[in-house]
Amino acid sequence: MDLETFKMKAAEDESWAPGWDEIDAAFAAVYEDQEPAHYGTVMTSRAMFGGDQYLDGYSIFSSEKGYKHLVTYGLTELYTNEDSLGGEHSFWGYEMTIKLPVKSAEECMWAVDMLSNLARYTNESKRYLEAYQFIGGNGESIHIGEESRITALVTVPDTEIAARDTLYGKVEFIQLVGVTETEFQEVKRDPSLIHQLVENLREDYPDLVTDMARTKDYL
Repeated sequence: MDLETFKMKAAEDESWAPGWDEIDAAFAAVYEDQEPAHYGTVMTSRAMFGGDQYLDGYSIFSSEKGYKHLVTYGLTELYTNEDSLGGEHSFWGYEMTIKLPVKSAEECMWAVDMLSNLARYTNESKRYLEAYQFIGGNGESIHIGEESRITALVTVPDTEIAARDTLYGKVEFIQLVGVTETEFQEVKRDPSLIHQLVENLREDYPDLVTDMARTKDYL
């Protein structure tokens, strides 16, 4: 889309959010017309207004495979911005996802908090995520208040949602996958083992669901 067409469309529809629409379209390719549970952050708490929230919202889809599929909104350019048109990457170039084997959206709220913290870290440190990285913690469960052997994360391309070329550049969907402390220490020692860990996990978790009840090590 050229700049003049972009300006015209933006003027005709003040609510147009082309980046937001791209995320919705990416998930519609898998979930069709499903209406997800959506949670927006409070406007005044967003960083652009002096708050500490760097995401505008989250959607939680229900997979027929038995898990909830979360996605963030805000690490890519969401709204109309002439300066971002035609870029190589849309803002940070990705949104985060995670899959949890739970029945209700309310059971995902701890993960929403975790995604919010990661978005804050990215924006404040200017360090972005890529696939096949690891994210360590303090050796305790990533779900604060719930005992679990899952203490860290690795990143992969989302197993179902494909990257997209948008008006603002490429958008990828980086899936976070919970791992045990034993697995984390192994990939920390040798990051090349992340690929082997992911392949091993796929044997029992083909869509790389983060199962907080998992006790088995895959490295």
